[in-house]
Amino acid sequence: MQKKGIAIFGGSFNPPLNSHLELAKQIIINLDYIEKVIFVPVSTKYNRKNNLVDDNHRYNMLELMCNGEEKLEVSDIELTYGRQLYTIETLGILKNKYPEYDIYFIMGTDNLKDLHTWMKPEQILNNYKIIVLERGEDKLEKIVENDKLLKDNKKSLISAKKIKPIELSSTMIREKIKMRENVERFFKKEVLEYINKNRLYML
Repeated sequence: MQKKGIAIFGGSFNPPLNSHLELAKQIIINLDYIEKVIFVPVSTKYNRKNNLVDDNHRYNMLELMCNGEEKLEVSDIELTYGRQLYTIETLGILKNKYPEYDIYFIMGTDNLKDLHTWMKPEQILNNYKIIVLERGEDKLEKIVENDKLLKDNKKSLISAKKIKPIELSSTMIREKIKMRENVERFFKKEVLEYINKNRLYML
């Protein structure tokens, strides 16, 4: 019998969209061994070109998005740690916290192509399974075939072809908010109310 798993969904979630919510739900529906998905927002200590709103705002929005969703949770592990955590460290902490579960990491093919540049990629592949979402014209089989690290560890890669990856740009949504366009369809009602109340992403 296959051990139950937890899927880790990392990202900036700046802001968290309905598409993030739907993707997490689709993973639970399509991969019956995944018992829950944990959203792990990156800290503002993480150096990105896109300006992240404060950690507490993104955490609060994710909490509102997951409210009422029994199999979805939010972790503040990367927000409260004293420095930026590498993925291998975050996964290790969560593995220790949930020893009864296998830990899976959700990743798009865009990031999978660069996995060799991450901290200790071999350890990630040796100790965890990666749920791979194909983005754009990417084909997992071709990416694996052209990457020795991935080819040697292909048993750690789970193709999630039935699950549609997020093609929506958070940058575009932030721009729509700034321009006062109607963005209701992109958000859970409570999340949009929080954005408006705190005047996030506005001029």
